[in-house]
Order: sequence, then C-alpha cells, then structure tokens
Amino acid sequence: MNIAKTPSPPYYAVIFTCIRTEPDEGYQRMSEYMMELAQYQEGFLGVESAREEIGITVSYWKDLKAIDNWKQHAAHQNAQEKGKNVWYESYTIRIAKVEAIREFDK
Repeated sequence: MNIAKTPSPPYYAVIFTCIRTEPDEGYQRMSEYMMELAQYQEGFLGVESAREEIGITVSYWKDLKAIDNWKQHAAHQNAQEKGKNVWYESYTIRIAKVEAIREFDK
C-alpha cells in the first residue's frame, strides 16, 4: 500500500481506529471489498491503512456529504454490523478537516 495522493486541502479525513477480536471469519475478505468499493464512491479521495495491535485506517473524502453517503451505503452498513457483532472488540471513528499537508518524497 502507498501513501494516498490527495488534492490540495481542504478535504476531510475519517480516522477509524480499532481493536480486533481473534477470529477472522471473513474479515480480510470484507476489508478488501470495502477498500475496493469505497474507491467508486463519489467524493472518495484515497485511503491508508496499518495494523499492529491497533488497526488504523484513514480514508479521505471531498466533503461531509460524501462521508455520510459512504456511511449509509448498504454494503458498508452490512460490514459495520458484522464488525460490531463479530470483528471488533472496540473502535473509534474520528472525522477531521484537513487544512494543510506537508509532504516529503525521495
């Protein structure tokens, strides 16, 4: 996975931080599907994800309407329910407005 290439600010970041339960029970497959599906949503700008003891996924969106539309997407709602019932011990979602970026590339 690469660092997401986003446009000039302002735009929004949804920061999803989670602690997983042990059984996978289709988690990896659903995660990959959600990453793929999000890319086709209007207003989607990019995504970055990392996992150790805590998983962190940051998705970038054009505006709050695009974030709400993604939250309401039927397949995403299905994944959210499965997450609450099976995959996550706990999670936090934060939404932040990105006002500036600093980049470095070799």
